[in-house]
Amino acid sequence: MIEVLQYEFMRNALLAAILASIACGIVGTYVVVKRIVFISGGIAHAAFGGIGLGFFLGINPVLAVIPFCLLSALAIGGMSKKSRLPEDTIIGIYWAMGMALGVILIGLAPGYAPDLFGYLFGNILTVPSSDLVLMLVLDGIIIITVRLFYKEFLALSFDEEVAKVSGVKVEWFYQILLCLVALTVVVLIRIVGIVLVIALLTIPAAIAKQYTFHLKRIMFLSIVLGIILTVSGLGLSYRFDLASGATIILLSGSAFILSNIHKGFSEQSRRKPGLR
Repeated sequence: MIEVLQYEFMRNALLAAILASIACGIVGTYVVVKRIVFISGGIAHAAFGGIGLGFFLGINPVLAVIPFCLLSALAIGGMSKKSRLPEDTIIGIYWAMGMALGVILIGLAPGYAPDLFGYLFGNILTVPSSDLVLMLVLDGIIIITVRLFYKEFLALSFDEEVAKVSGVKVEWFYQILLCLVALTVVVLIRIVGIVLVIALLTIPAAIAKQYTFHLKRIMFLSIVLGIILTVSGLGLSYRFDLASGATIILLSGSAFILSNIHKGFSEQSRRKPGLR
C-alpha cells in the first residue's frame, strides 16, 4: 500500500482514518461504558437533517451538520431526562424526524439532486483537505474537553447517583458528553457515513473493554484498534475495489467476533481444573 500514498486522495484518506480513530477511541469509550449506543445512533441519523440543510443553503453539508448535530444532541439528552416518555421513544422520534427533514430539504434544494451515497455510507477516498482541517479542529475540541472534565465524565459513566451526591452536575455533564458524541458523528460522516457511523463509534471500544476495565486504557486501546482497523479496511477496499466505509465496518465487526470468541475460550481454559 506504500506506493499508493503518492496520490493525494490516499494520503488524505489515511489522515482521515487516523483522526476518526482518535475521536472514536475517546468518545466511543464513554458511549460503550455509559451504554448510550442507541442515543448515539439517534444523534447520528438526526444528522441527516443537517446534510439536507447544507444542500438547501448551498454550503458545505459537513459545516451545516455541526450545529444541527449539537442541537439534536441537546434536544435528545434534555427530553430523555425530563420527559415522561420512554427514552427509546424520544430517540426514535428524533431519529425519524432528522432523516425526514433531510429528505425534504434536499428535495427543495435548487439544481440537480445531489449524490447522497457518500454521506449515507461514507467514502473515505473523497475526503478533501478542508475536511481534514475541520476533523483536526473537532478532535482538538474533544481531547481538550475530556482532559478538562475527565473526573466528572468518569463519575458520570459508572454511577450517576454517586456522582450527583459527590457534587457533580450530572445533567450538565451528560449534555456535554452528548455534544462530544455529536462532534464525533461529524468526524465520521465522511469516513463511514451516517448509516454506519454507530458501528465504528462502538466496535473498537467494545473490543478494548473485553481486555481492561481501566478507562484510560480502554481509550488508548480503542484508538490503536481504530487506526489498525480503518487503515486495514482502507487498504482492502482499495485493493479489491470495494466500498470503503462498508469494508471498514465489516472488518471491524469481524475483529469483534473473533475477539469475543478468543475471550470466551480464554475464560473457559481458566475455569478448567489443572490436570493431575
